[in-house]
Amino acid sequence: MSPLELFSDELEQLVQRAAPGVIAIEDRRGHGTGLVFTPDGYALTNAHVTKRQSAMRVRFSDGDETTADVIGRDEVTDLAVLKTGRPGTPLPLAEAGAVRVGQVVVALGHPYGFERSVTLGVVSAIERRLPGRDGAVLDGLIQTDAAINPGNSGGPLLSVRGQVVGINTAMLPFAQGIGFAVPSTTAAWVAALLMRHGEVRRRYLGIAAKNESLKPELAAEVGQPKGIRVVGVGRGSPADSAGLQQQDLLLQVNGTQVATIEDLQRTMAIDSSPEFSLTVWKGGARTQRTVRPSLRNAA
Repeated sequence: MSPLELFSDELEQLVQRAAPGVIAIEDRRGHGTGLVFTPDGYALTNAHVTKRQSAMRVRFSDGDETTADVIGRDEVTDLAVLKTGRPGTPLPLAEAGAVRVGQVVVALGHPYGFERSVTLGVVSAIERRLPGRDGAVLDGLIQTDAAINPGNSGGPLLSVRGQVVGINTAMLPFAQGIGFAVPSTTAAWVAALLMRHGEVRRRYLGIAAKNESLKPELAAEVGQPKGIRVVGVGRGSPADSAGLQQQDLLLQVNGTQVATIEDLQRTMAIDSSPEFSLTVWKGGARTQRTVRPSLRNAA
């Protein structure tokens, strides 16, 4: 058997294994996709697919249809959790480090209502930023050239190992081969909070920031390859009161390394402490800042 035949056979088997965990979501205004991620039938999709509704009609690969309750949505990450009411075949969410530029990925979904569509591509980039709906910004996205069209939203972006590396969320209508997915690592912690609280209770710091890959000399000095560069501080914000300033490099929160804005959002959403200790690199030295963030539906 040739390598091409072997690849084709393995791809076919991958799709067959994953199909029971992919659901079609629809209402009178459009189509979307979701994926089952727990054995008792909880499913992930995009927040924009649910359109602020309390229930959605879903269909499984075996043709079974049911009504799924929307138990929580998070507009900031464009994620939502549904409770389908029937056991499902869960798709495993990949852990940190499982997605790399250049790896082969498969997108499954129901674009334009064409159910069980499969597209193949590669991971083109990671940690992309994209303007979202209502002025929001989606951070830390996976970029892929696997075809993603309206109706693919909320469906899985799979590795060849059958793990969900991302939740398909957007495409650029004026481009070809540029689609985006929310990383599975983001989906995992957001889904946990949505199942627990029905929402993500975010802390407001009052900074504008960007992810930054550090030069080798600085990376060796601070002990990590990436950090979060502060590019602006809101006047009177918790960050301003804590003494954070523009160009500060944020390295740790409560002793835990934060390499990306997504790391910062996750750490501050999961930890319910009233105040946080921030480790900042400033003027060639480490310094500590104590901040008391406020609750707000933004990060």
